[in-house]
Amino acid sequence: MAQTPSRAPIHIMACDGGKKMAQAVASHLGAPLVESRDVWFSCGEGKFIIEQNVRGTDLYVFQSPVVPHDSHSTYDRFVMLLHAIEAAALSDAEWVTAVVPYFPGARQDKRKGRVREGISAGLFARMLQEAGAHRVVTVDIHNEAIAGMFNPIRCRLENVHLYHRLADFIRSRGLQGDTVASPDVGGMERARMYAAELSAHLVGLSKERDYATVNTVKRSTLIGEVDGCDILLVDDIVDTAGSVTAAVDELKRRGAGDVTIACAHPVFSGPAMERLQQMADRAEREGWRFRVVGSTSVHHPNAPNWFVPFPISSLLADVIGHINGRGSVTSAQLADGPEGLEVFEV
Repeated sequence: MAQTPSRAPIHIMACDGGKKMAQAVASHLGAPLVESRDVWFSCGEGKFIIEQNVRGTDLYVFQSPVVPHDSHSTYDRFVMLLHAIEAAALSDAEWVTAVVPYFPGARQDKRKGRVREGISAGLFARMLQEAGAHRVVTVDIHNEAIAGMFNPIRCRLENVHLYHRLADFIRSRGLQGDTVASPDVGGMERARMYAAELSAHLVGLSKERDYATVNTVKRSTLIGEVDGCDILLVDDIVDTAGSVTAAVDELKRRGAGDVTIACAHPVFSGPAMERLQQMADRAEREGWRFRVVGSTSVHHPNAPNWFVPFPISSLLADVIGHINGRGSVTSAQLADGPEGLEVFEV
């Protein structure tokens, strides 16, 4: 059988926020990292400059909308990604793929019926395809229905699932426990996939939010039994950590033992670090183990010892290789990945 030809030669390029991840992925693929740079003017305006020829390439543009301790906002970095995509399209790259592991605005995927608000996930999708992206690769997006916000004739969303490799990573470090929990009812399907991978029991929590105050959880109520069980609490995004700490409080109140939080996107904004540190201090006082495992979709230099980073560069490299070779992205996600962490310069 004849081998399916690749789309075009793979090249990797990045905005400043995505450079560490892009370097790691380029190293896995043995692909060239295109020289480029973000330019910011004193008024706050920006532009993106490509320093090399990318004509006719299968070009993957990396950006991280969340970079801790960086002066630029999520919106600044998203607009810089748009600049980079347009620069690539105008430079005649054959294919332009935006690689954005944490998709900005993904939690703004519908109108909640309480206020007159926009649907930012759809707005961002339209902006990416208008800039010239043919495909957007993201990781564990908050709502897979966001794929329908893209026009598939012009741009497609490729949502990469972490559960197979992340579950294996957690198991290899002895952090899986015997029961998987979801911090809210909406995340039960995600928790069910981890429970199946780890042959674990499954419980859930019902989360009651205070919508009058942003990022506020009033209480969590447990659905199931956890007395004497070690828990793997699975979420997609840990932002201010209000949901997961409320969930841990309820789990401990109901007799749970060790607790590991696993998330795709450790955003850790606002009071998150303080809340999680307080939980780690409580665990030390009370004699139980507390860990947070988060992917490198958001890079945290000098993280505390309760945080365990899960590297995703090899997974993204496999996905890009399969896209370039017109292969199955599903098989790339379900393949076993190599051990070891990316080396990120701090």
